[in-house]
Amino acid sequence: MAPLVLHVTGARPNFPKAAPVLEALAAYDVEQLLVHTGQHYDDKMSDIFFRQLGIPKPDVNLGVGSGSHGRQTAAVMSALEELFEERRPDLVVVYGDVNSTVAAALVASKMGITFAHVEAGLRSFDMTMPEEINRLVTDKLSDLLLTTSTDAIGHLGNEGTDPDKIHFVGNPMIDTLLKNKDRFDAEAARAELGLEGPYIVATLHRPGNVDDPADVKELVDAMHAVADQAQVVIPLHPRGRARLEEAGFLDHEGMRVIDPLGYLEFMGLVRGAAAVVTDSGGVQEETTVLGVPCLTLRPNTERPVTITHGTNQLVRRDNLAEKVREVLATGPLTEWDVPPLWDGHAGPRIAQILADSVGAAKRA
Repeated sequence: MAPLVLHVTGARPNFPKAAPVLEALAAYDVEQLLVHTGQHYDDKMSDIFFRQLGIPKPDVNLGVGSGSHGRQTAAVMSALEELFEERRPDLVVVYGDVNSTVAAALVASKMGITFAHVEAGLRSFDMTMPEEINRLVTDKLSDLLLTTSTDAIGHLGNEGTDPDKIHFVGNPMIDTLLKNKDRFDAEAARAELGLEGPYIVATLHRPGNVDDPADVKELVDAMHAVADQAQVVIPLHPRGRARLEEAGFLDHEGMRVIDPLGYLEFMGLVRGAAAVVTDSGGVQEETTVLGVPCLTLRPNTERPVTITHGTNQLVRRDNLAEKVREVLATGPLTEWDVPPLWDGHAGPRIAQILADSVGAAKRA
């Protein structure tokens, strides 16, 4: 019987990372089971990704839904424990730093199941971020740590990780980006939204920006100063709008709030942007490869390689408008660095390591 490799996904950022691994691992003599925990559960946050990226529909959808960090993590753990007992996977693979990732790590490690973390070793050193806690716990429990950048290797080494567990593989999310790059239609995005002239895309959801009323007020003022210079388009889930609307976020003719987009539509919008203002992790990576200036509205980033080898820079609310002004004055980039091994072949490198770990050969 072929060994069973079980992939756990739970949220929108996981899917572009998992797609190239699933595809590449299909070339080996393994059985694969794709599990969607349902942490993100509406169409634009999950299902559309499977359709657009050619990922088979999940074999199992646990449907845990939203909730506090503790309740959501506990719900995923309970459901995964039952599933792991039933299916007895030889290897569990997780992606990124969401609650589903750390839940799977805890369950697999307690059941003695070999466990692999794709995107291991990223660190913001900011323990107020739930994702940082998820990353630290997951990496500590992992048997295979698959890293996207050389700084991640250094972090794991500094934490005393066995070097034999660490593998530098590159970034599978960039595999997905490069595979679909010709489908990112900036002009279609511009036409669909009626955008004229330079525009800026914003993605803002971190607690440090949108939870405290004083922070929200500063954010609104900063984004209005950005909208004075160019139209701002911000995809925002309806559940996330209320606090920003109450603070007057939309009280500027240059602010354009739209519903969340599918992967292809969002990447088309980003590709045509003069700049992106974000507090998201993955967007920092995508803009780095697309050559779109990225202004990360955070005091830190777990992806510093996007600054040293890319288009990203950290900004504050009090200097955001000035940084936007500089980007608009510079105009589109013609040359920029891209991090090592962000070459579209991370999926096959990861698949080889996973196959070796369960003793699976390539199919004839």
